[in-house]
Amino acid sequence: MTENTFQRVSSRLKETSTDGGGRLADAAPSGLLAPAALTAKVRALAPSMTRSMQRVAEKVAADPAGCAALTVTGLAERTSTSEATVVRTARVLGYPGYRDLRLALAALAAQQAAGRAPAVTADIAVDDPIADVVAKLAQEEQQCLADTAAALDPIQLDAAVAALVAARRVDAYGIAASGLVGQDLVQKLLRIGLIAHAHTDPHLAVTNAVQLRPGDVAIAITHSGRTIDVIEPLRTAFDQGATTVAITGHPEAEVAQYADLVLTTSTARESELRPAAMSSRTSQLLVVDCLFVGVAQRTYATAAPALSASYEALAHRHDPRPGR
Repeated sequence: MTENTFQRVSSRLKETSTDGGGRLADAAPSGLLAPAALTAKVRALAPSMTRSMQRVAEKVAADPAGCAALTVTGLAERTSTSEATVVRTARVLGYPGYRDLRLALAALAAQQAAGRAPAVTADIAVDDPIADVVAKLAQEEQQCLADTAAALDPIQLDAAVAALVAARRVDAYGIAASGLVGQDLVQKLLRIGLIAHAHTDPHLAVTNAVQLRPGDVAIAITHSGRTIDVIEPLRTAFDQGATTVAITGHPEAEVAQYADLVLTTSTARESELRPAAMSSRTSQLLVVDCLFVGVAQRTYATAAPALSASYEALAHRHDPRPGR
């Protein structure tokens, strides 16, 4: 690949404006991550990489145009690492080799040059006016959602939906904020007629997981992917033959060892005033909504009347008239 990679991909992007609204269509090498997905993947995986791999990942995310012009040797020298580290980093990010990563970087740089650069949100300071807090949080939430949508594997998501549709029973495991997300999913599934249970007590989670069998579905929700109180019931369900799903911001973590399907969420920047529990919940809820809507689509004939019946059953509780 020559040093004109950026110029060639940039020209290609300008030729692919097909939506009629003047917006450029995403262009990425066939079968590889789209540029937006690359940015999301770097955010998600960098915290779990070795320090040398982190330097490479952070560099390509910060300067895609500059890195796209570098050979593998050049990027290794720029990040004070080795050629082998650069290649390993490319593979961890989902590319067969460094050449493919360079193509994606050039495409991302071209998008940024066209005015489509990802939003960057500053940390919230203790003396920020409330209006700035609102603006920063809104921007950060939007970025979490965009990153999750870009990183979410549609094949894995579709398989998870299919498993839920066919399931005899669904169990969801989560602790603290992730437990609330599990409860949200279960409430949605119950309202369209599925048999589902949310477990936030680790002992009850394991004793219920023992009762699962092939055809059932167990869903573990853990941002870190290392929460033992969530991993243990998922492992039990896996051993019982149930279809297991992990919703996590760290797909390389231990929870993935016991998951048939892994749905990756955004790993947003954590700060003193914005802990991981806040940022992870936003992306987890997006995945939950995708699962619910997917199931509702495939079971519409039964889901629609079930949802209508649940609304009618509670309608009197929302009637403002006295005595009703």
